[in-house]
Amino acid sequence: MTENGHDRPMVEAVGIHKSFGSTEVLRGVDLTVRPGEVACVIGPSGSGKSTFLRCINHLESIDAGTMTVDGELIGYRRRGDKLHELRESEVARQRRDIGMVFQRFNLFPHMTALENVMEAPCTVRRRSKKEAREAAVGLLDRVGLGNRRDNYPTQLSGGQQQRVAIARALAMEPRLMLFDEPTSALDPELVGEVLDVMRGLARDGMTMIVVTHEMGFAREVADSLVFMDEGRILEAGAPREVLANPQHERTQAFLSKVL
Repeated sequence: MTENGHDRPMVEAVGIHKSFGSTEVLRGVDLTVRPGEVACVIGPSGSGKSTFLRCINHLESIDAGTMTVDGELIGYRRRGDKLHELRESEVARQRRDIGMVFQRFNLFPHMTALENVMEAPCTVRRRSKKEAREAAVGLLDRVGLGNRRDNYPTQLSGGQQQRVAIARALAMEPRLMLFDEPTSALDPELVGEVLDVMRGLARDGMTMIVVTHEMGFAREVADSLVFMDEGRILEAGAPREVLANPQHERTQAFLSKVL
């Protein structure tokens, strides 16, 4: 770590292994993402992309390797040469700085868009209602939903619900945003409005790791593109280079089906 911290990776995954029972889902994943970078992760279903994302904020514990976010070991404390899993309350504190947006919007159905965005800052960060409301109004404006803040989730389209979910994640002022196929549950005509919000975040310098099938978004917005298959990263590089000239035969086969 440098004195000023500027050269420190935002995410550093080293040798990440994860199994569910006898099924090995991650087989030694290494990935470094710098502050302000957008990394897109692509690959076939079942390749371990979503599991890897969930390991970054310790929604899944890892079996081997280390995961650090902004220089802090996630989910574990090192004692000598051993790692000890943190208590849930300590992991929850670490998660405050890591926003996550899922395929499904997971909004509270009994709360308006505004209340959904205010909830975590009030309950987790102990913000005053007034302060949380002001921030939430600004965030809903930012995602283009300032005029829908009093609507309940059932009164919003899928794309609008996902934009509220992004605003809700941003309300915690995260240093890192994780997106797990954020457009895959949406009707095709609603995908663009969510990707536009994500483009805006990238322009603002938010560090993002995005599991996605949207190759155009990856080509246009990402700083790096990672191809995963069977729990391993087989290829990584500049998005345009990987998409136009994939080196690994498995990447070539995958892209020939999706491009």
